Order: sequence, then C-alpha cells, then structure tokens
Amino acid sequence: MIRVVLAEDHLAVADGILAYFKYHDQISIIGQATNGKELLELVEKYIPDVVLTDIKMPVMDGIEAAKLIKAKFDRIGIIAFSMFDQDEAVDKMLQAGATGYLLKNSSLAEMEKAIIDVSEGKLYYDPNLSVTTEASKGESKGILTKRQIEILKLIGKGKTNQEIADTLFIGKTTVETHRKNMIRKLDLHGPGELLRYALQSKYKF
Repeated sequence: MIRVVLAEDHLAVADGILAYFKYHDQISIIGQATNGKELLELVEKYIPDVVLTDIKMPVMDGIEAAKLIKAKFDRIGIIAFSMFDQDEAVDKMLQAGATGYLLKNSSLAEMEKAIIDVSEGKLYYDPNLSVTTEASKGESKGILTKRQIEILKLIGKGKTNQEIADTLFIGKTTVETHRKNMIRKLDLHGPGELLRYALQSKYKF
C-alpha cells in the first residue's frame, strides 16, 4: 500500500481526493493538511511514501515545505499539485525536491498514476505541462523547463545573453539566472560547457 499525505487548503478539492482513494487497493491517504506547517507535522508523524502538496498555502507554502521534507526524509516522493503551469513555478518545485508535478485540472485517474510513478522512484509530469526531462532522452540527469530549452537553443546559435533577452522579451538578468540554473541542473563545469552541451544536444537548432 502506498501511503500518502495530502496538503490542500481547498476543502472541496481535498474531499474529492479523499473520496476517490477511500477504497483504493494500492493508495491510502493517511493524513490531510491545510497548510505547510501541518504538512510537516504529519510527515514527521507518519513518514509517508508520497506527499501530494499544493504550492500556494497559508502559514508555509508547498515550496518551503518540500525543501524541509527532502532535507530530512530524502526517500519521500513529493508531487506538486497546483493550478500554476508557468516555468517559474515548476522550476521552484523541482529545485525544492519534487519529482512530480500535477495540474489541478487533471483527472483523479491521472493523480493515481502520478502517485504510483513517484512512489516507484520515477519522475512524473502532467501531460499538459511544458516540461522536458533530459534524463528521458538519455542525455543528462537534469530537468529543463520549456523556457530553459528555448534559451539553450539560442545559446547553441551563439547568441549573447542580451540577444537572448531581446529575442524572448525577458530581462538579461533572467537569462543569466536561467543559465546558472541549467549549469547546476546539468552538472556542468566551466564557462564554455553550456555552449558545448547546447551544440551536442539532440535539440533542433
């Protein structure tokens, strides 16, 4: 049985999830929290296999809670459950240690699949989410968002940070931040490694 703690401050949503999994033969919701602080307390008490958490919650948000959970219980799988599908929201949860990301307009059957996959140590991303996993392509263990893929392609074309910013209508500092995050995610070293990676990747430039 996969033991799950749910953190969701909208009671109607939480009630629907609890009802769906009440008699499930593989998944059991063993605790329910309405904020990040309650979530940490339940994790400490039950040490579940998977945490399904909203991002935006009172007292403590899901990002901070995920960081604290992974710091103490690295084996617990964390799935972000959110209405936000922007690159920044996804990236923050991935950096916090989440290995799954599920949109709130997904079906409960999709949630079931996400919980099972994450409990088995797999990565899971909502089919409607624009996230590319490099690991699935056999290139790297890193995970890049849609925006970072766009920047990587432009790096491969030899564009400068300012040129990339102008092309994508974003700030130069935003490009620089994405570059630093990509270098970290892809475990690259040295100033020219990201360009080399871009040129060697399978993405079509």
